[in-house]
Amino acid sequence: MNELLELLKQNALESPENLAKMLGTSAEEVKTRIAEYEKTGVIRAYQAVVNEEKLDASLVTTVIEVKVTPESEGGFNRIAERISRFPEVDSLFLMSGGFDLLLFIKGRTMHEAAGFVSEKLATMPGVTSTSTHFMMKTYKKNGILMQQGEDNERLKVSP
Repeated sequence: MNELLELLKQNALESPENLAKMLGTSAEEVKTRIAEYEKTGVIRAYQAVVNEEKLDASLVTTVIEVKVTPESEGGFNRIAERISRFPEVDSLFLMSGGFDLLLFIKGRTMHEAAGFVSEKLATMPGVTSTSTHFMMKTYKKNGILMQQGEDNERLKVSP
């Protein structure tokens, strides 16, 4: 990945002037490249990484593995597109291994997440089985440590 995209992933609020200094180019060139990335869909959105455990109204994040029967005209894509349209679905990935799709959903309670699986997901044509996991605690998200104020202990080379 190019350097500009890496810098934006680290801090999308960085000014074009600062980015230009870091890259040894002009602010206009940075603005032009960012606009092109946005236009072509390389940059899809800008988001804050939120430590939801610090909020009073934390949501339950649920990880769901899904087995599906691929369709003859479109394989996994059509069913993945249908699943991705549910507002509960935060992320959806095609994966290798024992399951075909990996979903991340958010709900107010475990009961709400279970309802999504049993009433919407498992009843879809093509879905053959699911395995549901509830995330208990987030230590690191999108490369960002969620804990603050902890000393930067070096990782041990051997146990």
